[in-house]
Amino acid sequence: MLNSLITSQTRIRLLLKFFLNPDTRGYLRQLAGEFGESTNGIRVELNKLAEAQILSVTNEGRNKVYNANTRHPLFTEIRNIVLKSTGIDSVINNIIKKVGALQLAFIRGDYARGKDSGLIDLVLVGRDLNSREVERVRSKTEKLIDRKINILQLEPEEYAKLRASFEKEPILILFKGESG
Repeated sequence: MLNSLITSQTRIRLLLKFFLNPDTRGYLRQLAGEFGESTNGIRVELNKLAEAQILSVTNEGRNKVYNANTRHPLFTEIRNIVLKSTGIDSVINNIIKKVGALQLAFIRGDYARGKDSGLIDLVLVGRDLNSREVERVRSKTEKLIDRKINILQLEPEEYAKLRASFEKEPILILFKGESG
């Protein structure tokens, strides 16, 4: 979907990187290594996005560190487009709203790092989640968004034991209930 609106593949990858998870930060050489592209190509796109104030830039030592400008007037719209292009909005709407007594839902792995790898790792925490419904909606959503969805269902007690290990890596919270 983004390919038809934005012709620069580097710019698309940067938007995905910074707008899938707005807490994501990156600097030129790190992004070039991650994308497997030249620093010059990345620099040009970073400068354009920073000039438009879509990305914020801070200096940390000798590095310029970039992240999504959450105060930009179009931040929400850009983020919604990115979420729709990856299908995460469908995951939210189809799975999270239909599984039962959900307390917490988050994405971990590549998507939480801002990388569109084609595999969405979703963690659902709640009591007596309807596993049949989760599987039915997962299968339907995978076809709809053309991505694989890996779901880990946990009871609150199980999550409490594993919480520290989840918090070592970036996560993208999709839903947080009152007790989540």
